[in-house]
Order: sequence, then structure tokens, then C-alpha cells
Amino acid sequence: MVPRYSRPLMVAIWQDLNRYRIWFEIEALAAEAMVATGDVPAEAAAAIRTHGGAAIAAMTEADVTKIADIEAVTRHDVIAFLTWLAEPIGPDSRFVHLGMTSSDVLDTCLAVQLTQATDLLLQGIDAVMAALKKRALEHKLTPTIGRSHGIHAEPTSFGLKLAGHYAEFARNRARLLTARTEIATCAISGAVGTFAHLDPRIEAHVAAHLGLAVEPVSTQIIPRDRHAAYFCTLAVIASGIERLATEIRHLQRSEVREAEEFFHPGQKGSSAMPHKRNPVLSENLTGLARIVRGYALPALENVALWHERDISHSSVERVIAPDATITLDFALNRLAGMIDKLTIYPDRMTENLESLGGVVHSGEILLLLARSGISREDSYKIIQRNAMATWTTLGHPDAKRFRDHLLADPEVAGRITPEAIDTAMNPNLHLARIDTIFERVFQE
Repeated sequence: MVPRYSRPLMVAIWQDLNRYRIWFEIEALAAEAMVATGDVPAEAAAAIRTHGGAAIAAMTEADVTKIADIEAVTRHDVIAFLTWLAEPIGPDSRFVHLGMTSSDVLDTCLAVQLTQATDLLLQGIDAVMAALKKRALEHKLTPTIGRSHGIHAEPTSFGLKLAGHYAEFARNRARLLTARTEIATCAISGAVGTFAHLDPRIEAHVAAHLGLAVEPVSTQIIPRDRHAAYFCTLAVIASGIERLATEIRHLQRSEVREAEEFFHPGQKGSSAMPHKRNPVLSENLTGLARIVRGYALPALENVALWHERDISHSSVERVIAPDATITLDFALNRLAGMIDKLTIYPDRMTENLESLGGVVHSGEILLLLARSGISREDSYKIIQRNAMATWTTLGHPDAKRFRDHLLADPEVAGRITPEAIDTAMNPNLHLARIDTIFERVFQE
């Protein structure tokens, strides 16, 4: 991923130095396990750990370049690494990678990297949820207009809007934990996964020390349905990011302006129009979400490989694993900061809520008329007639509010009092039971 949308901690997981350290750890653990099975002398395993470990600890970019030079000849990345590793270990290097196949190292390493990446993603989700909870509680009873089809519907609260996104990220967190469990799988089973040259205890030893589970049937590689489920989970999380970003983009529109991204001192919105304050962060998040979702499809296509294995999945994963996790990590942390600093305008929310002359309270008035003895169908006709009269005269010098149209309607007069209408048209009436929802969402 480009540096502009990358955070150093996540990038480091996918750098060659980390990958080679994990490769060495897999090889060293396997050799140590083979001592117990009688395949490797104890002193050889100790030499691998000591001399190989020292070389890995001192590894620099010059060593990475040396391995790349070897690979240019061998055309095989794991063999290139093993060739480089053999030099500091010496004669005991013949016990490295004994009975193993390249996929044992590659797939187990990818599992470690994805679990490392997932732990950072979980931190990012936690940051988003913390910001959403803080702002939701802050605006729990801030009335605003709810919209369906982009049109004013009924009053809600801005805190409730944010609580809904919090609940979605809580679900996404649970999904990511499940995906982490499924992807954290080790395979040290040798060619075509039969354990013909390896004792299964070696795989169990490596898995335990790396915090992984054992793949029941590896067929030489770990089945890619696990990876497909993982990247689909990242795609769902990205969609949740975009849903929240899209809400902010709409609320920041000049005609709405109920909330907007924090505008930093010295920030510029346009090279040509100095007045502009654009939702650039949420637009950026929308674009990044598209990238992450785009990686779900190739992960799904990686599931159907030939027989016990091929490597058509390998080139795909070299791209999507770092790019998807790096992009989502950046997006989550950008979103958390954006919500934490979001500028919110309660007065503007009230202004917009009342901008249609009170017609948004039609649902409560409908209930009043129905309870007064008028059929629901007739009540609906009465309410709609007066709402349309209000709507179509908005902005006229002699325009009347919805309340006034209702009180002047002969079918309404005498059935419901002005006081009852005023009570029904109080936005706070819609927030009377919001505590129940907040208790469900935040479990407080």
C-alpha cells in the first residue's frame, strides 16, 4: 500500500524482516520438536537456534538483498532463505527444513502475520467504538430529524444515530475475532499433507509455540476457505466504515450542515474557492472501503485450487494480505479520529427538524385522530391532506404551519385539542424510550 495510507506498525508486519524472522522461528521450532522424535540431534537443534537466531537478530536490509540475489538464481524464495541461513548455522544446517515442504513455512507464516495484523485491526475497531460511544452519550437526547429515502421522516436523536453505528462495529468486532480464530492455523505436514516424512507431533509443537491451531487436513496447503472468510470479514468491516462516512458526508452538505469534520487551523478546502470546507476525510474513507471490499473477490476465487495444491493463490495473497490489512488499519484509525473531533450543530438540527412546518410529526397526529374515534384510513387522509397543504406552501408569505392547518380543518376541530397537538409535536416525545435502546447497545 502507498505510504500515504499506511501506518508503520501494520506495515512492519508485512516487511521482509518480520517475514524472515517468522520463517526462522518455524524452522527452529520444527527442529527442536524433531529432537523428541529422534530425527535431529539435540546439539544440532541448539546450533540452529543459537547461530541461526543470532543471524536473524542481526539481520539488516543488506541480508534481505542477499536473499533476493540468491532467489534470482534459485527462482524459489524459501530455498533462497534456507541457503542464506545455512551459512551462519554451518554443518548442522542439514537438519533445517528436514522433511518439510515450502508451504509448511509459507502458510504457517501467513497465519502468524494475519493474526498479528488482526490484533492491530481489533485495536482500531476499539478506538472507533470508544469514539462513537463517547459522542453517542454526549448527544443521547439531541433531537434531530430522521430521514428515509433522504427525506425528512420523524424525529430521532443524534446520539441514537451514532449508537446504531456503535452496535454495527460491535458486531464487526465479534466477526473479526471469529475470523482471527479461523485464520490462526498451522500446517507442518509435508508434501501433499500426508505426514509421510514428518511426525504430527512436530506440527503440534510448532502450532502451540506460535499460538496457532492445527489444520486438520492441510493437503500440503491450508485450505483457502479460511482466508476467503477472513477477507470477506474485512470487506464487511470496510462497508461499515463507508456507511458511517456516507452519513457524515450527507450531514456536512451545505443545505444540511448538522455535523461536519473538524476543520484544522490553516486547513484549505479548495485552491479556487477559499470558503470551502469539504468532507475530505469521509470521502477518503469511502474510497478506501472500496479497495478493501475489492480484495474479497480474489480471496474467494483462491478457494478452488487444483488437486492437493497449486500456487495460483500465492501471487494474489502477496498483494491482498498486506494491502487489505494496511488499508483497513489506516481507515479505522482515521475514522476514530474523525468521530472524536466531529463538529456537531444541535441548533441546526432543530432548525432542520422544524423546516417543513411541523409535518414530520404527522405520525403522532395520526395516532391522536385514530384514538379519537376516526378510522385509521380516514385519519390518514385527513393528516395527509393537511400535510400536503403545509408542504406545498412552504416559503410563501402567508404560509401556515401544519398545526394551524389541522386546527382549521373541520374534521379535526373538536376531536383533538390544541394542547394535545402541541404535545404530539414535541420532538422529545420521540426520545422518551431511548434509554432502553442505549441500555441494549452499551449494556449500562
